[in-house]
Amino acid sequence: MSVATEFTPLASLAGGALIGLAATWLLASIGRIAGISGVLNQAVEQRDGRAWRLAFLAGLVVAAGAWFHATGVLPRAGFPLPLLVAAGLLVGFGTRLGNGCTSGHGICGLARLSRRSLVAVAVFMACGFATVYIVRHLAGGAP
Repeated sequence: MSVATEFTPLASLAGGALIGLAATWLLASIGRIAGISGVLNQAVEQRDGRAWRLAFLAGLVVAAGAWFHATGVLPRAGFPLPLLVAAGLLVGFGTRLGNGCTSGHGICGLARLSRRSLVAVAVFMACGFATVYIVRHLAGGAP
């Protein structure tokens, strides 16, 4: 099993800065937190404030389309549709169970000094470390 990764510090820095700026702008402008799973959940379940939530979510889709149009590179390719659907449902279940997703806790929760987010991020990171160790060192994956 080979894991190919590309070191892209400038693109990663720019992406992180844009995400941080968007989260800060949303909080400063309308006092809302940019946790995507919460935005999606409330766009579906609530009528109040639905317009900005739908616009925010549409912006995510438009940005992905703009990236593809500008570069010709799909963010992820080669995965069968049933696998993507199953993964999406599992992620949705996990974000509901954990009161938010990894990026929501990591970007928005930690910035607000949320203890719940600190615990969530510590658990996410520990599970990630354990997974990498198991795949690379115990299961015979890439070194």
